[in-house]
Amino acid sequence: MWCQPKLYPGRSHLRKFYLPWNTYRRGISSTTSRLEDNSHPNVISAPPKEARVVICGGGVVGAAVAYHLAQMGWGPQTIIVEGGRLGGGTTWHSSGLIGAFKPSLAQLKLAQNSIALYKALEKIGRPTGWKQCGSLSLARTKDRMTVFRRMKAQSVSWNIECELISAEDVTQLCPMLRVDDLAGALWIPGDGVGDPYQTCISLITEAQEKGVRVYENCKVTHIVNKENSIEAVETTCGTVECQFFVNCAGFWARSVGKLSEPFVKVPLHPVEHYYLHTKPMVGLDPMTPVIRDLDGYIYFRENNGRLLAGGFEPVAKPAFENGVIPGNTNERYLPEDWDHFHVLLEQMLHRMPSLGNVVLERLCNGPEAFSPDCKWIVGEAPEIQNYYIAAGMKTVGISAAGGIGQATAELIVNGSTSLDMYELDVSRFLGLHNNRKFLRDRVKEVPGMHYALQYPQHEFQTGRNLRMSPIYPKLREAGAVFGQVMGYERPSWFQPADENDIDPIDGSRKYKIAYTNTFGKPPWFDYVANEYAACRETVGLSDYSSFTKIDLWSNGTEVVDLLQYLCSNDVDVPVGSIIHTGMQNHLGGYENDCSLARIAVNHYMMIAPTIQQTRCKNWIRRHLPSDGSVAVSDVTSAYTAICIMGPATRELLSELTDTDLNAKNFPFFTFKELDVGLANGIRAMNLTHTGELGYVLYIPNEFALHVYTRLIEAGEKYGIMHAGYYATRALRVEKFYAFWGQDLDTFTTPLECGRAWRVKFDKSVDFIGRDALLKQREDGVRRKYVQLLVTDHDPDIDPWCWGGEPIYRDGKYCGMTTTTGYGFTFKKQVCLGFVQNLDENGKTQDVSNEYVLSGDYEIDISGIKFHAKCHLHSPNLPTKFPDTERDSYHATRDLQST
Repeated sequence: MWCQPKLYPGRSHLRKFYLPWNTYRRGISSTTSRLEDNSHPNVISAPPKEARVVICGGGVVGAAVAYHLAQMGWGPQTIIVEGGRLGGGTTWHSSGLIGAFKPSLAQLKLAQNSIALYKALEKIGRPTGWKQCGSLSLARTKDRMTVFRRMKAQSVSWNIECELISAEDVTQLCPMLRVDDLAGALWIPGDGVGDPYQTCISLITEAQEKGVRVYENCKVTHIVNKENSIEAVETTCGTVECQFFVNCAGFWARSVGKLSEPFVKVPLHPVEHYYLHTKPMVGLDPMTPVIRDLDGYIYFRENNGRLLAGGFEPVAKPAFENGVIPGNTNERYLPEDWDHFHVLLEQMLHRMPSLGNVVLERLCNGPEAFSPDCKWIVGEAPEIQNYYIAAGMKTVGISAAGGIGQATAELIVNGSTSLDMYELDVSRFLGLHNNRKFLRDRVKEVPGMHYALQYPQHEFQTGRNLRMSPIYPKLREAGAVFGQVMGYERPSWFQPADENDIDPIDGSRKYKIAYTNTFGKPPWFDYVANEYAACRETVGLSDYSSFTKIDLWSNGTEVVDLLQYLCSNDVDVPVGSIIHTGMQNHLGGYENDCSLARIAVNHYMMIAPTIQQTRCKNWIRRHLPSDGSVAVSDVTSAYTAICIMGPATRELLSELTDTDLNAKNFPFFTFKELDVGLANGIRAMNLTHTGELGYVLYIPNEFALHVYTRLIEAGEKYGIMHAGYYATRALRVEKFYAFWGQDLDTFTTPLECGRAWRVKFDKSVDFIGRDALLKQREDGVRRKYVQLLVTDHDPDIDPWCWGGEPIYRDGKYCGMTTTTGYGFTFKKQVCLGFVQNLDENGKTQDVSNEYVLSGDYEIDISGIKFHAKCHLHSPNLPTKFPDTERDSYHATRDLQST
């Protein structure tokens, strides 16, 4: 029998009840060696000299990629090379949980595609172990129930059947659970479990029938590229010339990334991960639902008459911290650490008290690799063309595999996917994210995110103070509370110091990380309100240094020709002009949304969102002339960017420069190089990205502290105040400014978001996406970008909008919010989002301005519907300091209203 550990001073005694780990390393759902059973696919000993696609990794993800390539007709041209045996990586010990709800729409759609695939395989007799037993997610707190109410509201958007239930209802679905401390639960009947090994073998068998060849005990040793594109793959069994390479090496994906020159960054680091297996339990219902006790960090599932339990402890234990990753599966297994596992064990015994009387079979310690942001890693590597990655699936490979395999195959065959994947794309990382020591520290907190209570504006606690602007110490002393984006410390808001904020040793301000920790009115509300007011009424100073900054130039007009091809707006503007433009893909969607300042006839400076630093460089470089006539330089780290905004900014800056700043000499949306204080060579742009009057100063780093100090000193009489990201975000949401990665993505077009006026169809050079946009203009758009003001909402007591809320028109679901915030001028919650016209079958129809403006709108915020007023165009906000030039500019408007 299994004794509860609290009865003993130590827990080492528990080991005597378990058989040696190696006895059970074959898999979670069998009692025999499944890797040698008769279902194992036929494999060939030596790979061919040539193939079109080489997939590295014979786990469930690699199998899914091969399966979908075969379905698309590429089977005979595709091979899988596996360093060990098929399904012998992490596939053999995965928990097999398959849940539809995921943290984002992209991950959710991929999981839904996986479930659909496994059901289809079962129908044709291919076993996957799929069992639709449903899942119960338990809530111990009111905030967790708020999360569930948000999920229930979103389920309409995401087409997921779910139900909020009481603690008493939980007992009916799973009598073994203790429920006296529960606030409620979320029942999802469509969830289930699967067998990763069976799924892997079934996918490969289907792929083989369509021509895919498989080679076991064949390790990749080097990936060869020529002119930055895949040329061949060297293995222990010979070299294969190929056009495409797919890194599906899972646990070993980062190591495989190092087998090329240049290295391909696949930022993953392993942590210990535990599964508890019981002996067979009499009377255990095979349809027992998956139990997720999120506040206890644990889960349970039925597994062939046994109980399998696991979890995601708040502080994980990194594995192989010396950086030496085992070369094969046998060397990878780790001994159990009962002391570390105890935090989960206690919660298991708390939630299922009868577990204390169950005979335990084994505790598995199978390390899993996690990415630094707890998301999957997919897409084409920025470093090498035709090198694709599908890794970082963590412990839910089977949940992701079907959808990830389809998306990766679509990328290879079609060059694009059927859904937007930017948030999972490998280009979201920089080199710093692949630093081993950074990963080691970060993955301590990443696994716990699976079940942690995720409040809005989540911030990581590890891997901080990496990228800092030269004025960072000054901002910190001024009371900055920092967020982090692309490793950059960026003030979220500023607050006065109290005694707890001062270091008792040196008297300096302590470093503070931003937090929200509520789904209602946030603790930073009043600080942000004051900063917002300064930006609109006096002067606000904000650090924009994290923005992506790219210089592009050529000797002749080649850079103009390139940008005319890449951009949908006309970039051939007078020197000193600034244009805002999208860089569209062939579907007309936004690959990038940026500002271009024409520094000289053959020189441009591009300003793009922070998260675009890797992505936009990659997009540009993929389209550079082959003759090297256009040069591209990432100058993000060369300039400190300070934005001053507000009605007094012109007077303030005029005191520090000899340049005439009047509207005729330095108009809105233009660029000049200024002297400021004693510094020179400062690139000044007359815009703020928030719709307010002001300037962004791009300052060579050596002058940054000097310019900052002069601005603060001279600005004192104007009431200058520091403003963080949350204040500038509130400004742009109120002004109806869309932002890439939040409102715009690779499937959103300018015609859908009121930016058709920025698309110059008649310019001399055809741009990428022109044909798609012309067709959309002719056919009509199927959704429109809107601003919604929540009219009957009490910000002090009602739950707030945080993005992803369903929008209803005349009582019928019509879309989702994207960015949300509080409008300090409107004194209302402001939501940006997209409205569709869905027929009775859920199919999208044309959306006109009349359709949008004629509806009665509601937004479902955590299960409560609030009425909202709809806008199609940027509003003119009331101000004490009107400015004709600024107020005539609207970021979002239809071509007809120009």
